[in-house]
Amino acid sequence: MNYICIDIGGTSIKYGVIDDLLHFSKTGSIATEAELGGIHVIHKAAAIACSLSAEDVISGVCVSSAGMIDSETGIVINANPALMPSYTGIRIAETISSACGLPCTAENDVNCAALAEYFHGAASGTDSSLTLTIGTGIGGAFIQHGALLKGHSCSACEVGYLHMEGTTFESLAATSILVKRVAAHYPENASSIDGLWIFDQAIHHQNQICIEEIHRMCHYLSAGISNLCYVLNPEIVVLGGGIARQKDYLEPLIMDSLARDLIPSILNSTRITFARNLNHAGMLGAYCNFRSRSSAI
Repeated sequence: MNYICIDIGGTSIKYGVIDDLLHFSKTGSIATEAELGGIHVIHKAAAIACSLSAEDVISGVCVSSAGMIDSETGIVINANPALMPSYTGIRIAETISSACGLPCTAENDVNCAALAEYFHGAASGTDSSLTLTIGTGIGGAFIQHGALLKGHSCSACEVGYLHMEGTTFESLAATSILVKRVAAHYPENASSIDGLWIFDQAIHHQNQICIEEIHRMCHYLSAGISNLCYVLNPEIVVLGGGIARQKDYLEPLIMDSLARDLIPSILNSTRITFARNLNHAGMLGAYCNFRSRSSAI
């Protein structure tokens, strides 16, 4: 059977058609145009689903989306208005299902990334996993015995808001903060600096500013990871987002910090690894969510 997967992010909407062997026969991406409002965004997503369903025999639509999502109803409970204006309250599943006549499920994008890693990635075969996606902000998701920890109002593991040193976890350790801190040293080139440039400078050019700022990020990542491990005690912690491509450089730095931040009994029983599913993680996780919920649709 074939399924449409749609991953709604703040800057782009990724889409594809997946089968039960996890093969994507089609993939693509269009601009979200989030600044035009939530109704515009969901209509774009629905149009994608309708177009793809006209080309193949489709069994359902699997959606991953930014924002807090009530996975029972497919409604956006809360979305950052600065990134996704007027997106709170959007009825993702109902709108897409009505438009193309197919069953549809929707889940938060970080939860979907965690599901992809738990069932078909770095956390496969584990009992419990904590996945952190590190990018513009920091998102988190915890899975135990195959089930997501959702919390009372579907907002469990909003780890980016954790209070640390008078601010938040993501305000200290997100990749966007790394870029901002490095760019402050190069005001004439600030607009062209990104994470790839920073790691290239650190690894291949021994740029001390970049090296120091990466070490600073790892220090705060370790502090946040440690606090979460003390609370959740996961078997494995999976680090995702763009930093997953820098595993060889970051892993020893993070592990050195964790050796100071975690007591040995927890450090020695917790695996730290990096995500395997990169560009398709949200879509793959949306498929996992649909399949796990299909009996209830």
